[in-house]
This record gives sequence, structure tokens and C-alpha cells, in this order.
Amino acid sequence: MNIAQHIALIDELCYRPFPAEHGPSDVGASGPGHHVAVLAAATDSDPAQWAVVVDQYEKDRDAVYELLASRWGDTPPYNLQTVLLRAEREEIPRPWAELSERANVAHLWEVEGTGRWVAVAVTDRDPSRELRLLALVTEIAPP
Repeated sequence: MNIAQHIALIDELCYRPFPAEHGPSDVGASGPGHHVAVLAAATDSDPAQWAVVVDQYEKDRDAVYELLASRWGDTPPYNLQTVLLRAEREEIPRPWAELSERANVAHLWEVEGTGRWVAVAVTDRDPSRELRLLALVTEIAPP
């Protein structure tokens, strides 16, 4: 998938209805109040390639950011490490808790007129798990 396809998918998810139950979807996973789309996934588990793929996914995330920021405004990076730390003391709503377990930082916007939030992140927290570039679209405000 290229950057234009990522943007088109995010746009579509901003208006796609949410399912009543958690489960897989045609783009990743969905549940009540959220969609998580896998924009890219590393299939090679070679540790030597980890840093290379992380770098490429970060560039892709930043390219998506540039296009969405031109539409929805510049936003500072959203620190998911803080969300992860807060999860030890308080209940963080799904899907934010799950995203904070997998990614360190996300680009985040509230999409005016939709009641939805969009986050784009690289799941780079744990090298033992599959590396992904994710887009989260949710009606649940970030914690």
C-alpha cells in the first residue's frame, strides 16, 4: 500500500460504522467504537532488519502525518509511553491501552465533524512482536 492508499483508507474508516463486537476486519481489527487498520506489516522476523523496517515505517507514518496535517492541522506527537504508565494506575479504554502496549508515539487528530479521532503509529515497542504501521480510527477520545 502506498501513502495515497493509506490516506484513502483512513478517510473511509472515518465514516465506516463500528461493529457491535470485537473481531477481525478486512483491514485489521474492529470493535465497538474503533477500527484498527494495518497499513503495513513486516513479515521478515530477521532482527538485523528490525531497525531498517522501523525507519521505513516511521518515514511512512511521517508522510501520512504531513498529508493529514495539511488537512486537519499540525499536532504534537502523542506520547503513548505516558498512556502505558497510566494504565498501571487507572483503566485506559480500549483501543488506547492496546496501542500504548505496542507503540511509543502516535500522530493524532480529532477529525472535525465526524466525532472521531485518528492516530497513526508504528508498533516498535517490542522487537519480538510483528512490526506494523497502524491507523486507529475511534470515537473514544484519547486518555
